[in-house]
Amino acid sequence: MAKRDTIIQHLECTECKRRNYTLRRNRVHRQDKLELQKHCRFCGQHRLHKTVKG
Repeated sequence: MAKRDTIIQHLECTECKRRNYTLRRNRVHRQDKLELQKHCRFCGQHRLHKTVKG
């Protein structure tokens, strides 16, 4: 698998704006934004996380 076709994106908490998780996504096939309910260790609760470019 070619590494140049993947980009690194971060998942950012919508409440505290901290970047808690990283993702490797395909540059060609995955242009949509990802929103997930993940645990934020700084807030201490499950919060909505959205993708931002790293």
